[in-house]
Amino acid sequence: MIPVRDDVPSISRPVVMYAIIVVNVLVYLYMLAIGPRGVGEVVSSFGVVPVLFTRDPAGTDLLAVYPTLLTSIFLHGGLLHLLVNMWYLWIFGDNVEDRMGHGKFLIFYLMGGVVANLAHIGLNPLSPIPSIGASGAVAGVLGAYLVLFPGARIITIVPFIFVFAIQLPAGLVLGVWFIIQLWSGLGSIGVDGTAGGIAYWAHIGGFLFGLLVVRFLAPRRRRRMRREWEPRERPSW
Repeated sequence: MIPVRDDVPSISRPVVMYAIIVVNVLVYLYMLAIGPRGVGEVVSSFGVVPVLFTRDPAGTDLLAVYPTLLTSIFLHGGLLHLLVNMWYLWIFGDNVEDRMGHGKFLIFYLMGGVVANLAHIGLNPLSPIPSIGASGAVAGVLGAYLVLFPGARIITIVPFIFVFAIQLPAGLVLGVWFIIQLWSGLGSIGVDGTAGGIAYWAHIGGFLFGLLVVRFLAPRRRRRMRREWEPRERPSW
């Protein structure tokens, strides 16, 4: 299932979401400009390498390693990787930012990325493979969206013999997405931690973070007050 858009309008302009997308695109263009050798150095230096966090702390340069929990979420290994993450952020991020406010949304997004990386490290402590991408942080946004807008309708493309678009509940779309991540994550345990080049446990950790934390950052929507000019209910006699 490929989500296209939702039916929840935003009241405020999602400037933080726009800024995050721009930064990710600019970083990707920079990586294209420096060539394959330079990209390898950037990924090794700014990507999350689990074994560097779990080996003997005395031999670890903390100032070089711990910032990668943040820097890695702005790196992408290819155009499709970038487009998929930014597309999901574009569809679901504006409404979450609208409910949280700009500052809280930025903190939430960055924290989601960090927690997602920690989940990946925890399940793959000895992996020497650098992990990059915004998918863990975006997964946090998906979890928050599910809590805040469970009744939203998502226009979704379903490729099944013929490609067609239908409206599906947000709970179904995001629930199926999470089940796929969980199933794949369980299957990757004991393999290499990034089966098929995908850090599934980062997705799972980010999603659960969004589910649990969103209520502390997003106030409940107040019930809309009835305006004086709106018709009153007819009294019963």
